[in-house]
Amino acid sequence: MSMRDSLAVAAALVLCLSAANAADAPRFGQPIAPADLAPWDISIAPDGVGLPPGSGTPAQGAKVYAERGCALCHGENGRGGPSGPLVGGGPLNSTDRDPVKLIGNYWPYATTIFDFTRRAMPWNQPKTLTDDEVYALTAYILALNKIIGENDVMNADTLPKVKMPNRDGFISRYPQKY
Repeated sequence: MSMRDSLAVAAALVLCLSAANAADAPRFGQPIAPADLAPWDISIAPDGVGLPPGSGTPAQGAKVYAERGCALCHGENGRGGPSGPLVGGGPLNSTDRDPVKLIGNYWPYATTIFDFTRRAMPWNQPKTLTDDEVYALTAYILALNKIIGENDVMNADTLPKVKMPNRDGFISRYPQKY
């Protein structure tokens, strides 16, 4: 068989295999259906846009914290563990070379706590908490940091209204360029 004939046979084989696999090939470039996107479209804006229905209190959050094993990573009462503390951190100032940045002294919006917790916690089973559990954990963390009271209820109306201590002092490491 000549080199030319070998190339022709190889090209025909490639075409046949390509045609046979075309039915099983991914459909790159096809629009995603809104129903397929909805489970991933869970971002929460600082003003609360995107917050789901539900509610929770610090007391309910303490129970979820204990039941879901949050202390394994964040310590008793959020005071510190292998994944770091959720409570504490002194005031931030420009003279600190490497300040401890925690929820109570760094994060500008309480809705960020809800968003991150709902998306990423618990670390070994992310996105398994109910919205009520996330509201409760958020309330618990805010109460531990003395940002809200022990009897305050967090929900889609109250959470965006929480004034975080560093809301007006937050400077992003990655500022937007306009």
